[in-house]
Amino acid sequence: MTLAQAPLLVDGASHSAQTFRMMIRDLSRGGEGITEGADLKVRPLPTPGPGVEVGNGSGVIRGRANAWQGSYTAYNIGTATVPVAPTGATPRSDLLVLRVTDPEYEGGLDPAKDTINTFEVIPNVSPAATKVPDGVTGIALARLDLPASTATVTAAMITDLRSVANPRSEAHIFTASPTSDDNYKGTGYKWAVWPRIARWQVAVPHWAVRARVKMTLAGIQLIGGTIYGGTAFQLGPVVGQSVVIDSAWPGGDYSERLHLISADTLAIPESLRGTPQWLEHRVARADGVNGYLQADVATTAIGEVAFEEGPM
Repeated sequence: MTLAQAPLLVDGASHSAQTFRMMIRDLSRGGEGITEGADLKVRPLPTPGPGVEVGNGSGVIRGRANAWQGSYTAYNIGTATVPVAPTGATPRSDLLVLRVTDPEYEGGLDPAKDTINTFEVIPNVSPAATKVPDGVTGIALARLDLPASTATVTAAMITDLRSVANPRSEAHIFTASPTSDDNYKGTGYKWAVWPRIARWQVAVPHWAVRARVKMTLAGIQLIGGTIYGGTAFQLGPVVGQSVVIDSAWPGGDYSERLHLISADTLAIPESLRGTPQWLEHRVARADGVNGYLQADVATTAIGEVAFEEGPM
């Protein structure tokens, strides 16, 4: 019978280690990597020397010795020191990995007395290496690019290779429309928060490392002539990419409807994580133009923000 027995969990059955590993694989959706963004970060020793330290945290490691091996979990409580061999007359790149050596599939270790989970340095990898070698059950944490004749590992030599096994994301869409006219006639290309309704408070997740933001003002009215200026947004103190507003004299009844759109991907500073911040539209208008902007009942402001998790 090809269907594995017994399923989790059945009273009176014997459940193999493989059954639990397959459960880990299923729950992690086949992914592997660190659990949260700050986990298992590789840093120089407090006094840089012939090694590095790996911070606390956990990860999921998918087995590579067998197609149905399943996945493992491993966790580090505290800080682990990992020795790194000095280089000789030539530079060298090493890969620091969290490795699992399961004697059911490889090697002859005894889990009762031997170390199964290890931080292992794989020497002499390509300077472009980002993944563990084929067949190795492990996840890459960092690459150490060491110059010739050195026994000291500094921060500049460490390339972070961690990825989150199942990164979280959280998206919000905000909308608002004015109930009365709101005019903007600023001068000197000085940025201002406008219109009043294009402003929403957003809770930044504690795990967010980036945000993808799009701000749209649909149906803004240009009145009275030409305009030159800019449109943008800001999330807390972080300002997104600005876009030029440039419209010629509309003619006719001397008004037209514009759609102002700006978007950007922002890095989230540590100081913003876990805090409420304002998402606001910003606008600027140059001198020497006759037209001005108006948000009215036919205008809709749309703010979109998607937060993403990643290594910190």
